[in-house]
Amino acid sequence: MTKIFRARAPLRLGLAGGGTDVSPYSDVHGGCVLNATIDLYAQAIIEPRDDGKVCFRATDRLEEVLLDAETDMPDSDPLRLHRGIHRRVVRQFNGGKPLACTLTTFADAPAGSGLGTSSTMVVAILQAYAEWLNLGLGEYELARLAFEIEREDLKMSGGKQDQYAAAFGGFNFIEFGAEGRVLVNPLRIKEWVVNELEASTVLYYTGQSRESAAIIQKQIDNTERADVRSIEAMHALKHDAVSMKEAILRGDLSAYANILGRSWVAKKQMAQGISNAMIDGVYDAALAAGALSGKISGAGGGGFMMFFVPPEHRMQLIQRLAQFEGQVMNFHFTPVGAQSWTLG
Repeated sequence: MTKIFRARAPLRLGLAGGGTDVSPYSDVHGGCVLNATIDLYAQAIIEPRDDGKVCFRATDRLEEVLLDAETDMPDSDPLRLHRGIHRRVVRQFNGGKPLACTLTTFADAPAGSGLGTSSTMVVAILQAYAEWLNLGLGEYELARLAFEIEREDLKMSGGKQDQYAAAFGGFNFIEFGAEGRVLVNPLRIKEWVVNELEASTVLYYTGQSRESAAIIQKQIDNTERADVRSIEAMHALKHDAVSMKEAILRGDLSAYANILGRSWVAKKQMAQGISNAMIDGVYDAALAAGALSGKISGAGGGGFMMFFVPPEHRMQLIQRLAQFEGQVMNFHFTPVGAQSWTLG
């Protein structure tokens, strides 16, 4: 039986500080982010082939491409991300010798949903290659390699938090500094606090996937222009990440709710397009239905929204959100990061 190599990595909720992990802000001012992984995943499957071909399949996107493993793989669509990862693995870990395989991927949330799907997928794919080739990558190595492939090899806009969240798993307070310095601080949160956060959080998919690169580029431009409003907003978000970390560790969920709402106000000052009439309408309706606060998870413009609501008002909020076109997604927090295993 031919061996099959599987891997998965968890998606994340951005709780506070999102955007301060994006260069040049993180390089100049230092950034920090609080996030938590949930039981929605990016999945990757590798099946070695003996015909000298490479097949990439994204079954959730209905995309597939068949290429010759011997030739220099073009940097183009479809499945440019898959190609870039494969090229890097061949060059860095296989001495440039071709690797023939079928790589199949799918995710529990669409790209552009604000849960870090694209970066998490890179981590999952790399974890599958690591399982196949017995690379023994640690969490920092895995996350750094994923970041380099996305941001440096493929020149895709974005920050640094998603790769580290996916690799490590759990609740993490992550610090970002100059020259690519990243420090992941796993948080030991009391079980009752995690349970209360789950009971009090409603995750709502707006139904509108968005291209985060354009919003992130506006944020980068604002930083490079030293736009006071944008930079002050990012300073506030960084401060909120520290305050929220302390609130969660103390179990002060009233403070958590206040910081969540305050961060949403600050986040909208970072760049145009983070919010819109649809998002504002859903947010206002959620507050009217009993939510204490909420925010967009990710760059903004669409994707997932998260609301903090007293559990006794949870169903009232869900019923109110059902009047919009999106959908509520059930989830649990997961403490486990990227995993891989072999069949056969």
